[in-house]
Amino acid sequence: MAVTPPGQRERLSPNQLAKQEQIVEAARQVLARDGLAGCTARAIADASPLTKSAIHYYFTDIDVLVDRAMAAHVTAFLDELREVAARHADPREKLWAVLEAYLDSFAKEADSAFLWFEYWIAVSRADHPEAIEAMLRSVTELLTELLAGVGVIDPRARARALMSYLLGAVVQQRVRRRPFATLREEIESLCLA
Repeated sequence: MAVTPPGQRERLSPNQLAKQEQIVEAARQVLARDGLAGCTARAIADASPLTKSAIHYYFTDIDVLVDRAMAAHVTAFLDELREVAARHADPREKLWAVLEAYLDSFAKEADSAFLWFEYWIAVSRADHPEAIEAMLRSVTELLTELLAGVGVIDPRARARALMSYLLGAVVQQRVRRRPFATLREEIESLCLA
């Protein structure tokens, strides 16, 4: 994902870094509420205590800001999934709880699925695939850890297959919601057989 250019973060004071983080958090809120098209400097300024000119001062490129905000969304999402995992000692229970939480989060927050896919399409069109790769890699790493815990052969390859399955399941769940028990059977045949 695009980040603050090398050297720029080092030149910012702690106060400036805090303001930059406020802007990223406001952008996260706007993205969640209004989607990619609604994430403008004006909307971000309205969602933060800073002005539109401050937004432009700290982020001369709105795409860098959107990348940072999306990265923050993914980090928060993974933190939530890791919290779910931490509640379970048994590796299988941990895996199933995380997968159910993953799918439930997109079912409960339907617009979040649209935002992820909308973002992926936008960065693909902009020939900026490293942003998508970073998102996929971070989720796949968590899945790899979980699958390694249950002792599957080649957990990384299975995690990539599971990630592809989950992306498809998120889309399908928007059209026709199926109970997790049904999805669990499919996941078992894909990853644990």
